[in-house]
Amino acid sequence: MDFNQQRILGRTGLTVGRLGVACSYGAPTEAFEEAFERGVNYFYWGSTRKEAMARAIRNIIAGGRRDRLVILLQSYSRSAFLMETLFQRGLKTLGIDTADILLLGWYNRPPSPRILERAERMREKGMFRYLAVSGHNRPLFPDLAADSKYDLFHARYNAAHRGAETEIFPKLPAENRPGMVTYTATRWGDLVKAKKMPSGQAPLSGADCYRFVLSNPDVDVCMTGPRSTAEMREALRALDLGPMDAAEMARTRKIGDYVHDNSRRLFA
Repeated sequence: MDFNQQRILGRTGLTVGRLGVACSYGAPTEAFEEAFERGVNYFYWGSTRKEAMARAIRNIIAGGRRDRLVILLQSYSRSAFLMETLFQRGLKTLGIDTADILLLGWYNRPPSPRILERAERMREKGMFRYLAVSGHNRPLFPDLAADSKYDLFHARYNAAHRGAETEIFPKLPAENRPGMVTYTATRWGDLVKAKKMPSGQAPLSGADCYRFVLSNPDVDVCMTGPRSTAEMREALRALDLGPMDAAEMARTRKIGDYVHDNSRRLFA
């Protein structure tokens, strides 16, 4: 398994790098452009839409490489009208007519009919191509996967939260499989903090966290949320290090179990 090789994002047919980048954490434009040059093309322009990523996207498009970008816009809105209005505003800011993906954010039950109807109207207008859903209710994803309107999912997965290994990944259809993107690889930073570690264990590095996730063949893209160029480069280091070996995996799972059992439970 070569993490530097791009792969197909499930039934979307989109070609994506193994790492994705989120815009909300403070990395500068140059960090996103550097990542793009390394094959990182899944750009998540989320709810906190920072200008640094918008500028990177516009620069990449100006260079004639729009076809190599996968641009995702997220909506947390439960108002169909606001969902479309804010999405259109996002397209305008990026200087594009069409995004690749609309992500319906944080759904622990199926999206309402009015949201889905508006999303389909937006797709028919050419505002986006593929529909995604994120959430923390893992058993929901296999149920939604049976509906062809959903093209890909965003789900939590890291060394401390491994429920997706039994509740999502093996339950997705083998044929016409939806794309699988994961987030919170560092468990909100806990996996890289010395004070969160079991006695005698050094903390994981950011690259370790991303390698753990990407070593699972069911994951298409692992999201990163860099706050700086240094953090972006640490994530990119995972691409060169490649999959974990058995000893690294055992250590990472041991640390993950400890963090899960000894941290405040945001989610199970």
